Amino acid sequence: MTINSAPETTPSKRRARALGLKMGELPSGEFNAITDVAGVRVGHTTLVSGDGSLVRGSGPVRTGVTVVLPCDEPWRTPLFAAPHRLNGNGELTGLEWVRESGTLTSFIGLTNTHSVGVVRDALVAHEALARGPEESFFSLPVVGETWDGILNDLNGFHVRPEHVEQAIASATSGPVAEGSVGSGTGMIAHGFKGGIGTSSRVVSETDGGYTVGVLVQANHGRRSRLTIDGVQLGDAIQLPDDHAAGTNLPEGSGSIIVIIATDAPLLPHQCARLAQRSTLGIARVGGAGENGSGDLALCFSTANLGAIPGGFSPDTPISAPVSALSNDHIDPLFYAVIEATEEAIVNAMLAADTMVGINGTTRYALPQDQLVQLLARK
Repeated sequence: MTINSAPETTPSKRRARALGLKMGELPSGEFNAITDVAGVRVGHTTLVSGDGSLVRGSGPVRTGVTVVLPCDEPWRTPLFAAPHRLNGNGELTGLEWVRESGTLTSFIGLTNTHSVGVVRDALVAHEALARGPEESFFSLPVVGETWDGILNDLNGFHVRPEHVEQAIASATSGPVAEGSVGSGTGMIAHGFKGGIGTSSRVVSETDGGYTVGVLVQANHGRRSRLTIDGVQLGDAIQLPDDHAAGTNLPEGSGSIIVIIATDAPLLPHQCARLAQRSTLGIARVGGAGENGSGDLALCFSTANLGAIPGGFSPDTPISAPVSALSNDHIDPLFYAVIEATEEAIVNAMLAADTMVGINGTTRYALPQDQLVQLLARK
């Protein structure tokens, strides 16, 4: 099995900006990635092996793990956070406590549908090792999934605890690998090869100069609804073999996970509002939260790191001062998360290569030459 957990050191050249596409009006951060929010790191472990007929437990394998580390370690106090559900045919563990407490206290793991448990357990084990045998704690890690069973031996359970550790160890700031990497390895978006994508936006200094970064695991959408830069073009794109790109599942089955990071000083209800607005970015690309799709978003703010009582601190104060953005100034952040989500989905598709999976099933990369020609006609 090919296992790749090396960090990406250069930005992908196959991104929306490289094709002259710009979603919205706001500028991006330095890396146009979730890692433009200071302290956020991303790591992948990519698992690829085998070809041909499906042999459960042997392959072909097209899957992996992605981790988002929300802030620099040691991490001993919570971050304000909140989720949003567009359609709930999916899983993002730990959300009941995030909703109840308004805080995030774990790394965020992403993987395939049937590997959520092993990734969750591995995150607990990682935290236990970091704390040592003398410290008592409880952990409710956040782990999201999308279904990669069209290309991957899903029920072979190829993701293991060591792959989670490798992804954590490889996590880095700076450019983020996109497309068919980590948990996005076997994913499909709008009928084309999908996977991991990321983007960021920075609001004006007048609006606070805050950064919003988004990372998506894109495995959703109907081909006919694919819309890029305002042009609905999925059916206009010609593929070498449309039959090979078909599926027995209803079109639109699949899911998308959206992870949003910001350095704006948001309270939990404001994080929920940003998470909700990310679904407008999904819609801009043609996603509609279909019945068979699990469309889940989570937003966290790094702004009050160390200021929120509770969490990991053994000596929790009764109260503590925190910063909070006025709701009257939140609109620019709404626009930022919409634009960044839209571009992150497109980046996921542009970065992904054509992949052949189980039983020779093929998912084609979005043809960039046709995309450019079709957009030039608008």
